[in-house]
Parts: sequence; C-alpha cells; structure tokens
Amino acid sequence: MTDYNHSDVEKKWQKKWEENKIFESKEQYGKEKYYCLVMLPYPSGNLHMGHVRNYSIGDVFARFHKMRGKNVLHPIGWDAFGLPAENAAIKNKIHPAKWTKQNIARMREQLKALGISYDWNREIATCAPEYYKWNQLFFIKMWEKGLVFRKSANVNWCPSCNTVLANEQVSNGMCWRCDSHTEHRDLEQWFVKITDYANELLEGHKQLGGWSEQVLSMQKNWIGKSFGAEVDFALKGTDRKLKVFTTRPDTLFGVTFMVVAPEHEIINGMKSQITNYDEVAKYVIESGRKSNIERSSSKEKTGVRLNGINAINLATGKEIPIFTADYVLTGYGTGAIMAVPAHDQRDWEFAKKYNIPIIEVIKGDNSSVRKHAYEEDGVLVNSEQFNSIKSTEAFTVVSEWIEKQSFGKKTVNFKLKDWLISRQRYWGTPIPIIHCEYCGIVPVPEKDLPVMLPEDVEFTGEGESPLKTNKAFVNVKCPKCNMNAKRETDTMDTFVDSSWYYARYCDAHNNSVVFDSTKTNYWMPVNQYVGGIEHACMHLIYSRFWYKVMRDLGLVKYDEPFTNLLTQGMVTLNGSVMSKSKGNIVSPDEIIEKYGADTVRLFILFATPPQKQLDWSEEGVDGCWRFINRIWRLFDVVHTKSDISASEKDKTNILRIMHQTIKKVTDDIEKEFQFNTAISSVMELVNALYAYKYHSNDDGVSLEVYKTVVLLMAPFTPHLCEEIWEILGYKECISTYLWPIYDESMIKQSSVELPVQINGKLKGKVIISVESSEDEVKKIVEADEKIALQLKDKQIIKFIYVKNRIITIVVK
Repeated sequence: MTDYNHSDVEKKWQKKWEENKIFESKEQYGKEKYYCLVMLPYPSGNLHMGHVRNYSIGDVFARFHKMRGKNVLHPIGWDAFGLPAENAAIKNKIHPAKWTKQNIARMREQLKALGISYDWNREIATCAPEYYKWNQLFFIKMWEKGLVFRKSANVNWCPSCNTVLANEQVSNGMCWRCDSHTEHRDLEQWFVKITDYANELLEGHKQLGGWSEQVLSMQKNWIGKSFGAEVDFALKGTDRKLKVFTTRPDTLFGVTFMVVAPEHEIINGMKSQITNYDEVAKYVIESGRKSNIERSSSKEKTGVRLNGINAINLATGKEIPIFTADYVLTGYGTGAIMAVPAHDQRDWEFAKKYNIPIIEVIKGDNSSVRKHAYEEDGVLVNSEQFNSIKSTEAFTVVSEWIEKQSFGKKTVNFKLKDWLISRQRYWGTPIPIIHCEYCGIVPVPEKDLPVMLPEDVEFTGEGESPLKTNKAFVNVKCPKCNMNAKRETDTMDTFVDSSWYYARYCDAHNNSVVFDSTKTNYWMPVNQYVGGIEHACMHLIYSRFWYKVMRDLGLVKYDEPFTNLLTQGMVTLNGSVMSKSKGNIVSPDEIIEKYGADTVRLFILFATPPQKQLDWSEEGVDGCWRFINRIWRLFDVVHTKSDISASEKDKTNILRIMHQTIKKVTDDIEKEFQFNTAISSVMELVNALYAYKYHSNDDGVSLEVYKTVVLLMAPFTPHLCEEIWEILGYKECISTYLWPIYDESMIKQSSVELPVQINGKLKGKVIISVESSEDEVKKIVEADEKIALQLKDKQIIKFIYVKNRIITIVVK
C-alpha cells in the first residue's frame, strides 16, 4: 500500500461516520444498553490535553461496548453558564452568550477532529432556554416539597467590587479580582436542603461498588456523619441558651470555657452586654479576612473573651467564660463548642494561652502531671454520679441523663450543609421567584417558564447582579394578586446545571417535559462515568442528590445515577501541570496536524494507566506514530506469499498468541481499565506476526491474525482501523463490527520455552511443561547438554524459577 496519510484518512472517516449516523443511538428495549459519559466540558475556547485524555478514555469504552453488541449511548454537551463568560464580557466588551457560542463552535470542531464517537444529535448547552427552563421547574418542584428555602447566610464579601465571592475566590483573605481585603456579611440567599438526603447519600455508597475507595472516602468525610449530643448551656442573667453539638458528652463535667465562631449570632445579639465589644468587633473583622481553610488549619489559636457575658454548665451549675475564636466555624455543628482542655489538644493549647482552668474528667493511667491533653479511653473522674464509669459507656449514659434533665439530647450531626445556590451574577439560570409586597415569595407559574435571561444588561464588574440593571426584567406583576412586584435577580449556581444533565441526554430535545421517563429509565443509570477526582465532593455529591430528588418526584426509578466511576489523572509536561501562565501548553491541534488524531489518542492511552498522572512526551508520541505505520505496513507483509508453508504447529502457535491477546485486551478494557497493557499486548501480537515466516501460505491464518489486530485496535485508533478494514474488503464499518471472541481451548498451553540465565547472562533455552514443579524444571535444566556444560565444575548458589517466565541460576 501507499504511505499512510493520516489527514486524508481521518477526514474521510469522520465524514462517513456523520453521514451514515453510525453513532446515533435510539432506545431498543429488548437490547442490552451501555451508557458511557464523560463529564461535560466548560466551553473555555480550546481543548487542552486534559480534555483529550478524558474524551479518549470515554471513547474506548463506548466503541468497545458497541463492538460487543450493546446499544451504546455516548452523548456530549456544554456546561455553558459560569463566571468566566461574565469576566470575558467585562474585559473584552463581548456578550457572554456570544463568547460562549463562539467557544462551543471551536471546541465542537476540535472534538470532531479527534474522532470521538459522540451522538451529536443529543448535544445540549446548559445556557440554552430549552435546558435551563427545566432547572427552573426543578427549583419550583423542590420549593413545593420544602427542599428550597431562603435565609440569611454568612458570605464572603468584597467591599471594593461590592459583590459576593465564592470560597474559592478568596485567597489569604484577599479578593481574587482586585486584591482587596474581603469580609463576611449576612445576606438573604437561596438554599437547597441537601441535608435531608445526607444519610441516604452515605448509605448509597453500598451500591457504588464500581467507584474507587478514594472517592467514597472523600465523600464520606465531606458528608461527615458523627454521633453525639446537643447540649444547652445557660447564659447567665438571661433566658437565652447557647447550644453546642459534641461528640464527647462523656466529658461534659470537664467543660471550663465556651467558644463561639466570630459569625455567631450571640455577638450581635448581646452586643449591649459585651463590655469589650469594640475589641471583639475588631477580631470579627480580622477573622472575616481569612478563608475557612486558613482559619481551621492555623497552628496558633487566637481568640477574644466576651467580657460581660458568661455561660453556665447546667451539668455542674458552674459559671464559665465565653470566647470567640476563628478556629470555630459556623459550617459545622452550631457554631459554638464546649471546650474540655483536659481531653482535647486544641482546647488544651487555648486554655494554656489564656490561663483557663483544666479539669481532668477521664483517667486512663497513673500520670499525675500532664503536659498535653489525654484523648484516650479511660474511666470518669470528677464527674459526680458518673465517676468510675468507663468513658466508652459514659457516652450513652450521660447523653440519656442530659435528655432526662431537659438540657440536651442524643443526635446525629453532619458536616454537610445545605447547598447555597444563589449567585449575584448574570450568566446563570434566573431563579423563578417573584417578590410581592402583599403575597411574599411567589414562584413563577409553570406555564410562564422559562424565565428568560435578558440580553440587555450592563457589565461593570461591580455592584450586585447585572440583572438589576434591566428594569423590564425586574419589574413584573405578581402572579397571585396582579400588583406590582419585583423579580428575583440572583441566578443559580452552575452546579445545578451539571447535577442532572446526564438524564436530559436520554431525551435531549423534549420540549413538553423534562424528559420521557420511559426513555430515561431505559438508559439510566450511566454504566461508565469518567471525570476528574477534583469533582468527588461537589459535582458528584450534587448529582447523586439530584437524582434521588428526581426519583422522589417519580421521574426515575433507580437510586444512583452512575454505576461505575473512573477518575483519570492529570496531564503534565516535565512533571508540571500544563497551564497558560507557565507557558507549557501542548496544543492538540498542532499534534493532530503533524501526527493525526489516532496518534494523539494512542499516546494518551498507552503512556500510563488512565487513573495515573500522564507526563507528555514528544518521543512517546513519535513512537506511537511509528507503531501506527507498523500496523499499516503489516497489510503488505501478510499479503506477500511466503516460499515455505506453515506446519500445524506453526499455525497453532500464532493462533494461540492471537487468542491470548484477545482475552488480555478484552479483560484490560472491560475489567481492569488498563488500556496501556491492552495496547502493549497488541504490540506483542504485531511483533509475533512480523516474525512469522509463513504469510499467505498458511491457509489464511496470518490474515486472520492481522484482522484481529485491526479489530482490537479499533477502539484506540479508529480511523486507521476503518481504513484498513475497508481495504480488506469489508463493506460494514469496523465501528459496528462485532468484537473478536477468544477460544478458551486455544489459550491453554501444554508446554513453554523458557530462557535460562547463568550469572545474569542468557546461556540457553529449555522446553518444559507448564505444570512442571521447580524440582522438575531443575532436572530438565541440568539434563540439557548445552547448559550442563556451562555448569560443569561450578557450585549452584541459587536456582530461581519464575513460573513459566524465566529460569535464573547463580553459580561460583
């Protein structure tokens, strides 16, 4: 054949796939389905190698299972709302919609150039009204079920930009945009009650056997289920109570002070009683400039006593001081803690710094002088009627006692907090709520959805939501009383968009309902989900929650959206993450132009297992290009008739390698996700076929093996394999051809030829039975004339037999 022209071949097959609708999927209710999904991309403008890796991995799964005879759904779409588009509008004076659509067009072109087997008929963009209409409907349905509510929340605020910032937009207490000091403010915000599903989200892990333990562990820690007790402490001279959550009710009698978060309502609520309020207020402002991570990870604990108010431990009747300290966060428990310095190291250090008494209430050894907190099990002391009870038993005993005394109760707490979905930004789904002076909060009637995002707004980068600049959008009539009212100007968190998109793909363009449940229940759950581990504790939890809500709304019938999850590693260059700022970006376009899409795909898949970090290598890419050409040239080799004919043994040997390779590749894709070893085994088969001396004089055996090579490589290098398949005379696309099946009887070998090394050098080979024991192998080796000559007059120090692999002998 002529030299392989990757450019012409790839364009040819991409066009054929599209014209013949090879990858369009339809429900076939009597056929096994396979739903493969890679996390939908944000349309930033250009694909990077991380994208290429994700989509190549997903494409292997989709193509493989299609060839296995399954009805495959492999869709694509765009997570198109978000702050970057709004920032581009401010910086470049371009509307976010235009910027986003331009980027989508560019990235769509790049994805098609990679030859990914997407069903483009199901393409969605979350910024389209026909998509975000259903976000709004879900919001209303959740509102009706009590899963959506509005309350005052503590948020990051930049006084310079005059806007709310997400936690990730605050670094070292500074605004990411203008480097001003940030502060915390209380604002009215919209929340989704994900906490109602906290326990089910944990229990659901039992159904996720196809997820890595690392991801499940991250989610478990994020949700943070803990058993303990809520305890009330009286505030001296008032009817108020200070409620805490503790996992150590057994230490209640050792409480010597209280600590509240700087945002705790008690500080403003008892402002007039706090005699050093100015000092406290200053500390609160300083704390507000730190992120939660900085506050909780700081080694030195700081705080200020709230002079003028004290708490009373209702278990002992003793009066104790109250401090505010930034290491206590409002995001867990009640935002207040009871401090037991004798049995908590953090409290010990704080007590030592501020000269607070330390009372031991659990004794575990005979040490009389302690230099740190005792945090192990023991027996209770200094705990009145509970003395001598084991601390492990006291958890229950003390909890039951405080409940009887009516100042506490046993409870379960979660670190997971309700999901704040309000964003004071433009480029997102408008929240479908109207605020009426007479009727209060009124949902937009379903018949009026979608609430369209207006295009006529001002982007300044300052102030509140740009939606407030459009008076026609803001000023509306109340749907209930028809009086003048105001539309909600917050938009939804973009994680809402990506929390249910996988279900929309099942019926992507239904304008009557969110989706036809019959179709969705056919395709769902997703069989294989692919994406970065950085999404373990946000997107993946939100998606699991949303799916359970859809189940409870009667829209889907299963509990979990994703059966299997693969989290791929990053792509680096010389060990560093690729980024524009570092100037170490490798353009997929340039590599595709030089080597072709199949070469890029092959390197990405061959260089390392998909879960591991991949370091980009030009040498590795060049090596993959050479292997592609090696497969191409093999066509001529197998069609060049040999002068000698193959014996039955010769044919059996090459066919055995072929069947072993089919099994290896099948298992590596389907069970192990080890694409690199799958490709490596095909390389070995190619080498064996090149070494085979009986082409076209072996009853068609070498041609059968070559066809198998092409079939096995089809999920990895589809353009190359389609072209060869056509040249071989097949009318049907290889993408729709059935995957080869291995013959179990052909895999088994009765004997194997093994190399024999003596003092690290190859000295011969022996043929042994695959069932031979080490003693039997040793006798065969010693009986071999050539090897026996090498061992003559030498003492064997070591004889090492790696079963059916190699024999190593050490002599002196």
